[in-house]
Formats: sequence, structure tokens, C-alpha cells
Amino acid sequence: MTSPTRTRGAKRLSSYELGRTPFFAARCDQRFSYCLYVPDNYDPAGTATYPLAVIVHGTRRTAQRYRDKFAAFGRAHDCIVLAPLFPCGIIEPGELNNYKHIKFYDIRFDLLLLAMIDEVAERYRVHAERFLLHGFSGGGQFAHRFFYLHPARLMGVSIGAPGTVTLLDPDRDWWCGIRDIEQQFDRSLDYDRLREVPVQTVIGANDTETWQITIRRESRLWMEGANDAGRTRRERLEALATSFERAGLRVRHDVVPGVGHNGLKVLEPVKAFFAETLASRCAGAAISGA
Repeated sequence: MTSPTRTRGAKRLSSYELGRTPFFAARCDQRFSYCLYVPDNYDPAGTATYPLAVIVHGTRRTAQRYRDKFAAFGRAHDCIVLAPLFPCGIIEPGELNNYKHIKFYDIRFDLLLLAMIDEVAERYRVHAERFLLHGFSGGGQFAHRFFYLHPARLMGVSIGAPGTVTLLDPDRDWWCGIRDIEQQFDRSLDYDRLREVPVQTVIGANDTETWQITIRRESRLWMEGANDAGRTRRERLEALATSFERAGLRVRHDVVPGVGHNGLKVLEPVKAFFAETLASRCAGAAISGA
């Protein structure tokens, strides 16, 4: 991987590399791709460095719609937005869930995302060392598991309505808990780093259906305790947040009234959380530089 601080400098960018970009195949693995929003005021010859927000889609893979929903946020906060696309049917035709538990066959989706970010950092002046991360539904599954593995890379993480959760439970194996996380991923949990990262949990108040998320014994995801965190996404997200708080993590809880399982309708509190996190980061930088 290239260094996340490497930039393209003043080299000319095409019109397709500014604003709402098309999807670019990831150089590390061209089965996967990403699109960007680059603020209109981005000057390739300038010196300003932009924060980065990564938005991870759910099972329907509506990456472009999420990118578009964050374009106004990107303009308002001089922030580059990256939306990866992890297609269905990788290796197994019709398979839907590949990225949600981070590892699928020999693919590590956490490392794939980091490689995409490195690629973006070659092209733009972006704060790639630490970025904002939001995911909803399947993206919420990815987001909290990525958080466990790479807390030092995150400025803040927003976890939206995951169907399954990995609790910070040292008495259960992955994926229900984290007892064997080092054997699974060759990385141990760094609780000090986890506690440094602001966390948001966000969900619709009416997100109470169970038919998609109940893990049955015939499922490839089945393990003892698969449904112990709760029946509904709300119950499971609350259990996840409780496990965070018991470990000393800061958690902001947002429940959006009148909304079911719809990621596009819970984005206002996510943008507010991102804005607060960016403001806090800027204030901290100003104090340290004083």
C-alpha cells in the first residue's frame, strides 16, 4: 500500500475527478470500486487539506445515493466523501453479505477500504490518516467491526441499524464476541484507542422487523448465541452500545422518530455528529498549535 499522506499535488485533475465522480475500479482489486464527492472549491494547485468521510452502503448497494446525500455536507465542511461499492456475488453467485463481517474467503474488506483510501490520497490532498466512517444496515455491521480492528484510523464512527452485532464481549468468539479476534484477524483490540474515538449509534424508532435478521441454524452465520443480542435491530444496537459503554467508550445515541429501516432517512443526525466531530478536531488542533 502507498502512504496515506502521499498526494497528487498540483497535477491537473479532469472534470470527472471533481464534484460527483463516476465509479473508479480499485487498483488493488478491480472487482471493487468507489465513487467520490470532491467539493467544487477544491483547487489541485492549492494547499488546503480536506477531511475525509467514508459512507458504506447496505445490502442494496446504493453507494451512489449515499454519496449524493452527503454532497451538501461535503460542500459545507470542505470534506471529500468516499462511497465504496462491494458488489454482490463475489466468489459465490448471488451472495449478498460478503463485506459485513470483514472477512470473506481470502478477501479482507477492511484492508480493501484502506487501500481505496490510500489511492484517493494519491490524487487529492486529504486527511487520510484519520477519517469519519458511517454505515447503515450491512454498512453498520461493517462499520463497528472495522472500528474494532482500526480505531487509530478513525476520527469518529457512526453505526446505523446493523442486523447483526459483534459485542465487546470477551467471553464469546467472533462474530458474536471478540474473544478470538487476534486469531481471526492477527490484530488485538486496543481499548485505549477505541476510547479515543467518538461513537454514534443511529436507528429509526420504527425499525423493529425481525424477518431479515433472525439467524437460523441452517445459515452459514449460525453459531450459539447468534440471536442473543436481541430480536430487533433496535434491541441489538442498544446491546452493542451498552457493551461499548461498559468498556468506557463514549456513545451518542440517536433514535429518529417515525422512521423504519431506511438509511436515507436517518442521515441528519449522522451529519450533525460528523459536524460536531470535525469541529472538535479543529478546536483540538487550534489548542495544540497555540
